[in-house]
Amino acid sequence: MSHQMHYQPTPQGPAGAPAPQAARNGLGIAALILGILGALSGIPMILFWLAGPLGILALIFGLVGRSRAKKGQATNKGVALTGALLGVVAIILAVVGVIVTLTAVSKAVDEVNKQVEQSSGQPKDGSGQSAKELTAGATAKYNNGVQVTVSKATPYTVNPSTLVSGHADGNKAYQLTVTIKNTGSKAFDKPLVQTKARVNGKEAQEVDDDKHGILHHDFGNSINPGATATVEMVFDAPPTAKDLDIEVTPDLMLDAVHWKLTL
Repeated sequence: MSHQMHYQPTPQGPAGAPAPQAARNGLGIAALILGILGALSGIPMILFWLAGPLGILALIFGLVGRSRAKKGQATNKGVALTGALLGVVAIILAVVGVIVTLTAVSKAVDEVNKQVEQSSGQPKDGSGQSAKELTAGATAKYNNGVQVTVSKATPYTVNPSTLVSGHADGNKAYQLTVTIKNTGSKAFDKPLVQTKARVNGKEAQEVDDDKHGILHHDFGNSINPGATATVEMVFDAPPTAKDLDIEVTPDLMLDAVHWKLTL
């Protein structure tokens, strides 16, 4: 007996039908991951530089992934939408972080400038304006409580027998007083006072004689709160000079102030 084998044909779809494509869910998943990372980075605010880019990428990927889901190319529409929303949250947190950081930096800079002004001192005149050029008898006030006053210049008679240096024949000599008062709460220790004089833009020589001694700039080792220290100085000037410019720098950390004294 012979046996015949029958083969059952495999069912096939309509001729020319495209094979089904796999869902393109990658962008939606990426959007969700980036959105979560961006939102978490934005919470500390200081990581705004990281939260911003992550949020932008999450928003872009989420919108593209949602568009694919609408076209039937992806099956995770909700995931993509969640990633996009988290991206928006990350962007908002990044913007807030930028504002908070800039505000904090601005306050820190202002505080540093304030501390520098208090330690070094921007000199003010009696009206509270910045002291640039004062007149005789005016006082420059510093933020640390130091006050400097220069008196008017009065003619000084040079005795040739006691003259040491600084006076030229035919010139006139003028005497003035520099006063430093400490109105602060701390002692003004070891004030390194520098005083310069100019006449017609040129340096004026200081007159030294036995009457005043060689050292005129000794204000002592310390000026206690509420105390005052003064020195008298004599400068040489041509007979035609009309003004004497005095520059006083109370200390290395304090700004110089000028006084214009009429001769």
